[in-house]
Amino acid sequence: MCAEHWTNSPDTATVPGRLRSPGPHSPAEAREAVRHALEEEVRRSGGRDSTGDAVGDALLVASELTTTAMLHGGGVTEFEVMLVDREVRLSVSDHSRELPTPAQHPDEPGLMRIGGHGWPIVCRLARDITIAELRAGGKRITAVVPLSPH
Repeated sequence: MCAEHWTNSPDTATVPGRLRSPGPHSPAEAREAVRHALEEEVRRSGGRDSTGDAVGDALLVASELTTTAMLHGGGVTEFEVMLVDREVRLSVSDHSRELPTPAQHPDEPGLMRIGGHGWPIVCRLARDITIAELRAGGKRITAVVPLSPH
């Protein structure tokens, strides 16, 4: 597992400036929500967009977290995008309390297998990851992706 934090924090309240929804129905919808939030930020900042290639990192992390929740977490129960201080904070909640792990492929070394690569991608691209147990059951994974080069 990467350097994330596991907490028993309570569910967060709605805060202005956040895009929060019950959950996308596909990874494409998650990416669209991130794009929308970034476009809104560009409009608020007077049309200046200095995010560069880092937007792709945020889109990929949103897609991977959503896919993992759909495939392994019983579905997305809540999705949130928040832009703060040149960072995208992505939160995806699901029904499972199981921690994400990379898939182990014990057979032939060097053979590329399908699946199990999402969590290592999230760990590589996110600056900080927090996993919180939810009172109603399940978990929330929050990943912070910087919009400036690493």
